[in-house]
Amino acid sequence: MNTVTMKDGTQIFYKDWGHGTPVVFSHGWPLDADAWEAQMLFLVQKGYRVIAHDRRGHGRSSQSSEGNNMDTYADDLAALMNALDLKGAMMVGHSTGGGEVAHYIGRHGSKRVSKVVLIGAVPPIMLKTAANPGGLPMSVFDGIRAGVATNRSQFYKDLAVPFYGYNRQGVKVQQGVIDEFWREGMLGSIVGQYACIKEFSEVDYTPDLKKIDVPTLILHGDDDQIVPIDDSGRLSAKIIKNATLKVYPGAPHGMCTTQADLVNADLLAFLMAK
Repeated sequence: MNTVTMKDGTQIFYKDWGHGTPVVFSHGWPLDADAWEAQMLFLVQKGYRVIAHDRRGHGRSSQSSEGNNMDTYADDLAALMNALDLKGAMMVGHSTGGGEVAHYIGRHGSKRVSKVVLIGAVPPIMLKTAANPGGLPMSVFDGIRAGVATNRSQFYKDLAVPFYGYNRQGVKVQQGVIDEFWREGMLGSIVGQYACIKEFSEVDYTPDLKKIDVPTLILHGDDDQIVPIDDSGRLSAKIIKNATLKVYPGAPHGMCTTQADLVNADLLAFLMAK
């Protein structure tokens, strides 16, 4: 397996396919790099180099009991990009991965980055606060913590249903998609995944968004039941300079899977844009 070893000994697994302009993918919680299969296959066939890693505590990376926080996630990603000496990369982040991409630029700048794509991403901040009255109450995230701690296997099977919009009338349930969500979730560490809940809910990425100085595309479904668009994608589009928001009518949080053809086409068009 391809891995890069961090300063604390944690090994970060990654996939690296193809040649040409690099596209770097950051996955959502509690998934891993396999969540990007539809996008990676499509773009590598179009002549691009595609790279995706498993965040520490997720997938095939080390199940570290330390460093399960966004500062370290961003630093791990920086170490990977430095090790591969990537230049002019387009960074793509889904959900928690969108926070990771934003925080990477906030901490490490955009010297290796040409463009950014945020898909159903958690920034600016998901938690309801005095400064963010449209956010979700802490009880929502405490419920996620309880689900992971008590029976994460069943919790992930249940979570996959609204994640992909399978609880909506007329939507055909794809059992294989649910099974894959569960498989990726259970491959990770309960310690790392539990700690990560705080990182996607309580971290305020507003300062990071203000530092993004490359063209940015924001894709978000207006039926996202996991990261509601009004308190995420729409706000991020107002904060990031030179950002374009594209709303997918009726699309769920897991739109990279359920609307893969549309997402792929938008990624390719953005890559090709001058």
